[in-house]
Amino acid sequence: METAVKILVVEDEVKVADLIRKGLETSGYSVEVAYDGMMGRRLGIQHKYDLIILDINLPHENGYQVCRAIRERNTNVPILFLTALDSIDDKLEGFDSGADDYIAKPFEMKELLARIRVFLKRNSAVTAAPSRVLRAADLELDPDSKIVTRAGKAIELTAKEFLLLQYLLENKNKVVSKVDIAEKIWNITFDTGTNVIEVYMNYLRNKVDKGFDSKLIHTQIGLGYVLKEA
Repeated sequence: METAVKILVVEDEVKVADLIRKGLETSGYSVEVAYDGMMGRRLGIQHKYDLIILDINLPHENGYQVCRAIRERNTNVPILFLTALDSIDDKLEGFDSGADDYIAKPFEMKELLARIRVFLKRNSAVTAAPSRVLRAADLELDPDSKIVTRAGKAIELTAKEFLLLQYLLENKNKVVSKVDIAEKIWNITFDTGTNVIEVYMNYLRNKVDKGFDSKLIHTQIGLGYVLKEA
């Protein structure tokens, strides 16, 4: 008998938590609910889940703190923020804390279920695939262990920075547009009014290229970005 997918929901509003739980259980998922940040952090660290749904405004500890604490122990579990805080700054902080996706309230259950299926499918594909280290010059990225090094020195990246660098390495020597990046990394349609991609590229350059004579990440004006060896 196949084991049910286990999902942790961290949500302090009882009615919202019950709505999510019922929707997930109807779809065949096994659900555990935490009603405050402290309990969410404890469960997320001590137990194994296939996916975590996390609010930001929580009693005792906020969602950003909970997400960071879980990420320190588990780099692979998909974490989705489900919250009423939906400004660009909120989303940036959410991704910086280690989240994989960000869904704004009010939300449609169909959308939440669709996002969950995407991440569960992605995780199962990663688990089934053989380990492969991505390389460019002296830069190495291991998708399984989530370890990145350059010239043997470890580089600490947030979840979104890691996915962005992985995408660039998977498309080494190819120019990728902002539209491509927005769709593949943020699962959103690119908005020309936001500079979120430029911000993250700057973060990445400061961690990957700063202090090295050979720069790997390059801007192609009007086209996008490319990671290539000099």
